[in-house]
Amino acid sequence: MLKFMKKTIIILALGSLIFSFTGCTSVEKKRIVRISHSQSQEHPDHLGLLAFEKYVESRLGDKYDVQIFPNELLGPSVKTLELTQTGAIDYVLTSTGNVETFDNIYQIFSLPYLFDSTEAYHAVMEDKKLINGIYESTKASGFQGVTWFDAGTRNFYAKTPIKTPKDLKSKKIRVIQSPVNVRMMQLLGASATPMSFGEVYTAIQQGVIDGAENNELALTNNKHGEVAKNYVYNQHQMVPDILVANVKFLEGLSTEDRKVFDGAAKEATKVERENWDKQVKEAIKKAKGMGVKFRETDIKPFKEKVMPLHKELLSQNKKLKPIYDKIQEVNKKYSVKGGK
Repeated sequence: MLKFMKKTIIILALGSLIFSFTGCTSVEKKRIVRISHSQSQEHPDHLGLLAFEKYVESRLGDKYDVQIFPNELLGPSVKTLELTQTGAIDYVLTSTGNVETFDNIYQIFSLPYLFDSTEAYHAVMEDKKLINGIYESTKASGFQGVTWFDAGTRNFYAKTPIKTPKDLKSKKIRVIQSPVNVRMMQLLGASATPMSFGEVYTAIQQGVIDGAENNELALTNNKHGEVAKNYVYNQHQMVPDILVANVKFLEGLSTEDRKVFDGAAKEATKVERENWDKQVKEAIKKAKGMGVKFRETDIKPFKEKVMPLHKELLSQNKKLKPIYDKIQEVNKKYSVKGGK
């Protein structure tokens, strides 16, 4: 029943998109700006996008009506990326893994154990000179990145405990639809199962998969802790979410309006990050109440299994080497400063 209702909502929402492009009433003068994402309305991502909406409408409310669609209401990330390409949607917030098929420069973020610390990770993402080149790599595909959202550290969670790579053997683990993530799981001995984030709960519940990998908020905001009671801190990835926008929409804005939308993107990241750490602490407490057990583990065996992927990918994708080298410089800088 829930699946039917969700499909109905998607059909109605997409129907409204078609209507808005085929004609507007004389009463409606505002340009509707649609933003899609896959998280709940309590998630830091949604709170960040609400800040985006408030920023734009407080300055340009007579011209723009920003509408946010959470919970994959307009479809899974891969589909909404395609809709952003065509301009049916103006913005979508998605993991970098989903953008890899449009430009493989985004493969850099899927490399396991790329960042040595959260401090290094944040410093890299705030390096405009480095990141803007990545954002603009997909312009030919019809969209480009405008800002990043913190998505924490990705770890494994499953029905049964995962303490070492041996515990992953033959397990079916949901991953983002990214070739790099699939290869990572192969090296760890697991069976990678790419699927939409919105399908994970039911897939674990019904035994289609044994577990998944994500941050702690997936346990509570998306209720995965109801069906997967074991969470291990193996810390294999720090993968940001990227807010991407339709290129024609951005380039069609006046200089003044573009400054406002760029400012809104910056404000969205600020608010999302302010809420991130707070919600992670709350999620851990709530998940423990759901019966989820959190385990620390030795990350070295996991890291040893997947490090060959660095060499493989750098040899296959030459454009990654300059970015990779820059990230290693940042890692060393924060290691000297005492970053964990």
